[in-house]
Amino acid sequence: MFTEGKIREEAVNPIHDFGDEWMALAAGNEERGYNVMTVAWGHFGALWERDSHANRLPTVICYVRPGRYTKEFMDREEYFTLTVFPESCKKALGYLGSHSGRDGDKAKAAGLTPVYLENATCFAEGKTVYLCRKLYHAPLVEEGFVDRGLIDFNYPERDFHEMYVGEIVKVLVNDGTGEERQEN
Repeated sequence: MFTEGKIREEAVNPIHDFGDEWMALAAGNEERGYNVMTVAWGHFGALWERDSHANRLPTVICYVRPGRYTKEFMDREEYFTLTVFPESCKKALGYLGSHSGRDGDKAKAAGLTPVYLENATCFAEGKTVYLCRKLYHAPLVEEGFVDRGLIDFNYPERDFHEMYVGEIVKVLVNDGTGEERQEN
């Protein structure tokens, strides 16, 4: 089903992947449970370095509102995934974005098949999966907005998102075979 890609070789278009395609953010695993939600805002890039100045970390930043059930899993777990889906899954992603996992297994109700990785969950229907290790999180704060006009439209209830920065540790690409494979 999935083969391992290389993040430095993948063609990533964050505006398309987050804004047009949408993605599913999942945190948790088979043993302790997981939750998933649709995300349409985020960033891919390089942030921070480890061990040398030439080792810039491939990272993703995603945002979760404080009232979302997924936030509990994001806060608890070390790893999370972002799964990019084909156009045919738009209806499923719409369902994920409009229902709470507190009320039942919304992935199952949306017709998605969980794939349990070593420490995270993704979905068999996905095109690309980014496995991320959480590096940092902090809430967005009202005082930080330079363009104050964004607040009333995006946060009329002042429920500012929590920002999560994750290091992309693995990229999995769906090869369409239905079998999971890992390249060494």
